[in-house]
Amino acid sequence: MFIGSIRAASGVVAISLAALVALPVAPSALAAPDTASSGSASGSLDGSSGGASSGGGSVSSGSTIPGPLQNEHPPLPALRDDIATAGIVGEERKSEQLVRFTVASPALRRTVGVEVALPRDNSVPRPSIYALEGVDAGEDTSGWVTMGGVPKFFADKNVNVVMVNGGVSGMYTDWDRADPGVGLHKWETFVTGELSPLMDARLKTNGVKSLMGASMGAQGAMMLATRHPEMYRGIAVFSGCYSTTDGLGRLSVLATVSSRGGDPANVWGEFAGPEWAAHDSLRNAEALRGKDIYVSVASGLPGRYETPDLADYSRRVVIGGSIEAAANACTHRLQSRLRDLNIPATFDFEPRGTHAWIYWENQLSKAWPTLARSLGLA
Repeated sequence: MFIGSIRAASGVVAISLAALVALPVAPSALAAPDTASSGSASGSLDGSSGGASSGGGSVSSGSTIPGPLQNEHPPLPALRDDIATAGIVGEERKSEQLVRFTVASPALRRTVGVEVALPRDNSVPRPSIYALEGVDAGEDTSGWVTMGGVPKFFADKNVNVVMVNGGVSGMYTDWDRADPGVGLHKWETFVTGELSPLMDARLKTNGVKSLMGASMGAQGAMMLATRHPEMYRGIAVFSGCYSTTDGLGRLSVLATVSSRGGDPANVWGEFAGPEWAAHDSLRNAEALRGKDIYVSVASGLPGRYETPDLADYSRRVVIGGSIEAAANACTHRLQSRLRDLNIPATFDFEPRGTHAWIYWENQLSKAWPTLARSLGLA
């Protein structure tokens, strides 16, 4: 799901997302990738119930949010050809318990900022939570630091919270091709293959890891959990969409990518191709078995923070509410899928609330028992 400062005109996109809430999920859309074609999505971008087109269900620039409705495009980081080995090349202590590393990444062909909220007591090796954020992931700091309350909430916890900077529209996955609008995305390789061993060594962790994410980061975290089940013990996600091949999941990906100027054709190739199915967490939910899981979402109805005197009241209620309603539908589908597989999970459906950081900050205390259990801290 996408979150951020969206032009008022693009409210039609959010409303279109909410309109897909009623789309049914065809049984084949939840089958394992090797037992059903990924072209069997229950709905197309225009809301029709047909399957893939005769052209293979391709995703192209014609399937994106039109340019006038897109958010302002961020400047792209410069790429380098001289990074051969992943490594920590800079370190800045921002406070007693917050440090920012600069990490050189061969996969991303540039340096990446990584902020870490440090444990209260690091006298012995501690576990780690990797926290992922929304579509406007900034290069200089994480929304979890500036808006999500991580430094304050985790100040008395014995865990490292690793927060990656950057990755606008990237969904923390590896794209097929670099995109002229949103750049080079090889985030799965970076997080799982490059960053993780560097953090384990530098922070002297005990190697135990879990994931946390909101909005686009919720989808990204769930993808990493299902694609690398051996790496993560648990997951806590807020206001995400977890499919990629049913109608609502497909539109969520298209909106996330194109709302910041990206072309969905550069993500995982043809929509009917195997990589879309391989990134669908509902299809691959069996990989979540044995993990501690916490999932939350609100209804999209105005909550206690949507007061009429709020400066962006209309955007929060109309756009943020519509996006959260779509996330609510996505979350119900995940709950149904896990129930069918008899995989235990904690779900929290809040009766009111929109797609906003303040609600995710409030969820930290509810999610912590699940995360703590997964990390051996309960």
